[in-house]
Amino acid sequence: MTNSMTDTAVDAAVDAHDDDDHHPSDLFYVKIAGILALFTALEVGTYFIEDSVDPWFLYLSLSVLMIIKFAMVAAYFMHLKYDTPWFRYLFIAGLVLAMGVYAIFLFAYDVFGLG
Repeated sequence: MTNSMTDTAVDAAVDAHDDDDHHPSDLFYVKIAGILALFTALEVGTYFIEDSVDPWFLYLSLSVLMIIKFAMVAAYFMHLKYDTPWFRYLFIAGLVLAMGVYAIFLFAYDVFGLG
């Protein structure tokens, strides 16, 4: 049993869903995956050059790559780019907290050789 009121509400919901054209195409996601694979290859490549470069360069470059990869995955694959800014702020806060804990751990165990 249907009536015009429920049909109108359902049609409006379907129309609103059809207007959702801000998501990228499948090819775009494949390109993002390729970029992430390239960054992962760069990260793995640091293991082969670790004896010939300064450890600070390795820590900094790996941290930057980690942040970029985190941002790309969160923005595109988790669709945060198209969500409300509130979710973006929560993920940024989580990233800052994780980086802080990571830095405290590295300094506590004298990984940088400062002590």
